[in-house]
Amino acid sequence: MNSESSERPTPVNHDAEIDSLFGPESLLGHAVGSFRPRLAQTEMAKAIARAIGNQETLIAEAGTGTGKTFAYLVPSLLWGGKVIISTGTKNLQDQLYLRDIPSVRKALSAPVSVALLKGRANYVCHFHLERTLQNGRLTSREDVGYLREISRFMKTTSSGDKAELSRVPETATVWSLVTSTRDTCIGAECQYYQDCFVMKARKEAQQADVVVVNHHLFFADLALKDTGIAELLPSANTVIFDEAHQLPETATLFFGDTVSTSQVMELCRDVLAEGLSHARDGADWPATVTTVEKAARDLRLAFPQDVVRLSVNQIAPSSAFFPALETLKDKLDDMIAVLERQAERADTIEQCRVRALELATRLDAWNKPVTEVMIGQESVLWVEAFSSSLQLHRTPLSIAPIFNKQREGTARSWIFTSATLAVKNDFNHYNAQMGLWDEPSQSWPSPFDYEKQGILYVPDNLPQPNSLDYTDAVIDAALPVIQAAGGRTFFLCTTIRAVNRTAERLREEFERRNLPFPLMVQGEAGRTELLDRFRAAGNAVLIGSQSFWEGVDVRGDALSLVIIDKLPFSPPDDPVLAARIEALEKKGLNGFMHHQLPAAIINLKQGAGRLIRDENDKGVLMICDPRLISKPYGRRVWQSLPPFRRTRELAVVCDFFADIAREKLRTLDT
Repeated sequence: MNSESSERPTPVNHDAEIDSLFGPESLLGHAVGSFRPRLAQTEMAKAIARAIGNQETLIAEAGTGTGKTFAYLVPSLLWGGKVIISTGTKNLQDQLYLRDIPSVRKALSAPVSVALLKGRANYVCHFHLERTLQNGRLTSREDVGYLREISRFMKTTSSGDKAELSRVPETATVWSLVTSTRDTCIGAECQYYQDCFVMKARKEAQQADVVVVNHHLFFADLALKDTGIAELLPSANTVIFDEAHQLPETATLFFGDTVSTSQVMELCRDVLAEGLSHARDGADWPATVTTVEKAARDLRLAFPQDVVRLSVNQIAPSSAFFPALETLKDKLDDMIAVLERQAERADTIEQCRVRALELATRLDAWNKPVTEVMIGQESVLWVEAFSSSLQLHRTPLSIAPIFNKQREGTARSWIFTSATLAVKNDFNHYNAQMGLWDEPSQSWPSPFDYEKQGILYVPDNLPQPNSLDYTDAVIDAALPVIQAAGGRTFFLCTTIRAVNRTAERLREEFERRNLPFPLMVQGEAGRTELLDRFRAAGNAVLIGSQSFWEGVDVRGDALSLVIIDKLPFSPPDDPVLAARIEALEKKGLNGFMHHQLPAAIINLKQGAGRLIRDENDKGVLMICDPRLISKPYGRRVWQSLPPFRRTRELAVVCDFFADIAREKLRTLDT
């Protein structure tokens, strides 16, 4: 990753200092009450310190409970220079900024300044808030109340970060009306430019020693730099990716492009509102937008099915899709011509014109293979239809060449860390996805005693996962285990359909058997609220799909059983997956063994990682998929999981839970 002109630094060794800092009587021990010395954490910190000192790359897998956050914070705060830490989620970002970094900084007396930087949709925009207050377009009483809260918040906040205003849910629709996007930001022309929270956050980030971002923001910035937008993130000596297993998916999202009929409809809504507000006499605005809206709807209706995913070469040449796409482009051009004639009447009409031009350019570019030659990178063109919208995707076949291009130039260290990067200590799949060939990688095991703390249970006599009655068979097998566990269950499904069926059946069964377990289902409330209710209940059953497989931490008695319905292979109708498998097979590789299986194992490791979060946790991981036993690759799957005791007998599982209950009673008695 270093340019040839860069000089390698003199090798640095901080091992003795690390031993001292992570020792039993260390500064960390005195400052952080829960801190305990762990050999794996100390060794990981040494490896990271070496990578930082030598401006090298390190891929670092650390099992749950290793304490990887402190393992990278200590060396980076002491020796990292200008550091960017990128996390998988905004929650983890806030935890680092508000809790972990202040703890370590205080313990080390490290004189570093720290800034938190999020995407612009997280900051209230003065301009859009004022417009929303003035135009009164809110339809629900709830949104009116939320808007009042946001208006009050603006009088006292110094950051404008919506995470500080917990009284307004993150999912409230009003947020989209009081924040900006790259399309709707007026920039330096805005009357509030000097007070802009986004600009303030960026300025602080430029000046800080440590900047905490999230993967979405990091890759959005890399993607925008390719289009000549000013660099958002400051140049750094050290870049650390926590939850690095998420990077291939996030980078794919940002290095690709998606344009949708929803964006066209939103633009039409804004064109109508701004046209009637500022240039009512300038055009027949309702007629102007109606033809574009109809063309967008007709494009969606080119596919009669409810949900569809097709690569462009799977769409029949005789399909209504291609003529409908040309019609939408033509009607959008007509609207742009109207906007150009009226753009001088108001800044907001000019803004709509710019947005319309960008949408037209992206629609036009979607089916033209022009950029492939420029960036030496193949893309997959595909469409995805939902009930009321259609998305046109251009997705890179591999992000490795693009990401490697971004890592060239200035010498710096890159640290990639997560609990799930390898398959049985083999990092090849991850390294190939990210283009990190020949870079050093290391794995440190969890300090937990998995053999004593947990059991891996694969029930007997289940049908094959493609059977029509599979989900019901899984529920039948799960019910006695849920009873033995006393609730306290995460039921993780690989599809939303399975979530819904499981919720329906468990409701019926709990009522019929008079089981007192509160049932919580993904989608019935926000993730944070569901988790809070789950922890508070102490005997609940939570049913979720992908969003509960990772980034969820429930310690203690509230969670003792994790049920996974089947191995999390990507859906077979995914056009990007199909194209990647085809590319591998052209190279003589096996697409299943080299891509689908390792990806599923890494995902499964995340789901399994929800169970044991603490050295006192105990529980059962129940994986219902018979392929774990019947297929030759099954051994590779379970050998990649934590080394639990393994059983196929329900009685062993029930005895395990009975022992836990007896132990708890003895503890209460003493």
